[in-house]
Amino acid sequence: MNLLKSSALALSLLVLPATAGLAADAKMGFFVTSVGMGDGANLGGLDGADAYCTKLATAAGSTGRQWRAYLSTEADGKRGISARNRIGDGPWYNANGELIAVDLDQLHLNPNIIKRTAVDETGKPVKGRGDKPNEHDLLTGSMADGTAYFPDDKDHTCSNWTSNGDGSAQVGHHDRHGGGNTSWNSAHGSRGCSQDALTKTGGAGLFMCFAAD
Repeated sequence: MNLLKSSALALSLLVLPATAGLAADAKMGFFVTSVGMGDGANLGGLDGADAYCTKLATAAGSTGRQWRAYLSTEADGKRGISARNRIGDGPWYNANGELIAVDLDQLHLNPNIIKRTAVDETGKPVKGRGDKPNEHDLLTGSMADGTAYFPDDKDHTCSNWTSNGDGSAQVGHHDRHGGGNTSWNSAHGSRGCSQDALTKTGGAGLFMCFAAD
């Protein structure tokens, strides 16, 4: 065996285990909810949103995983719970087997989240730019790094996902388009928390679900 072939073999032995490990994890660990819960941004808090993620995933045939909604909360005088701290360490794949991110750093710095990959639990695309209606707003309540907002006088989480009236929720754009803002998780605030307000802002009360196990 010449030196070139020997070096190539050695490199393949180093690369293959890592690749094989990722391939073994290539089951759905990320999706956008196919439909909202129907009561605006009132999701029943984090517990209600998590349960909804589990319900949709189970209906789509994914069982035995611990599902968490990508949502942050707020608290008086301190920061609330951060979405990034709820969803595990990755890697995460969509329902079509495409890698979204290998870990939390890639997820928040350079994720593979665009209209084509940010599909629902059945692998179908979610309406975004170019569709009618455009439903690219995804509830997150988060800053761009996935953390909760610092205490201020604004509502970023529709009263911690219990309001269907007054308030506002920070949203992201799954298609990475809209108003010059390409953020998938922190594009702008909603006009309100009702179903009508979310629709007028550009959404349908949809949010993202990640497998935390």
